[in-house]
Amino acid sequence: MTLFTRIVETQRVPVSFSLDGRSVTALAGDTVLTAVLTQVDSLRMSEFSGKPRAGFCLIGACQDCWMRTEDGQPLRACSTEIQAGMRLLTEVSGALHE
Repeated sequence: MTLFTRIVETQRVPVSFSLDGRSVTALAGDTVLTAVLTQVDSLRMSEFSGKPRAGFCLIGACQDCWMRTEDGQPLRACSTEIQAGMRLLTEVSGALHE
């Protein structure tokens, strides 16, 4: 299941990235949040409750959209543009914003 369904702007250039080790595709200009939520139903599990999180404010103010790359770098999914070759994780343990 996915949280977002793309209904417009479907002709933009495809961008390949990795999500939890799976090769997937977004479109050029998508934020990481959009790219991920068109593939799955959450960005990550809360480090406090263990429940799924998918962003809240969508403008980088609430701290709810933090994710990590495979090399451990934190990023805000709502304000970071997807890049070809990104390797993102939705399942991360530990605090996300250090």
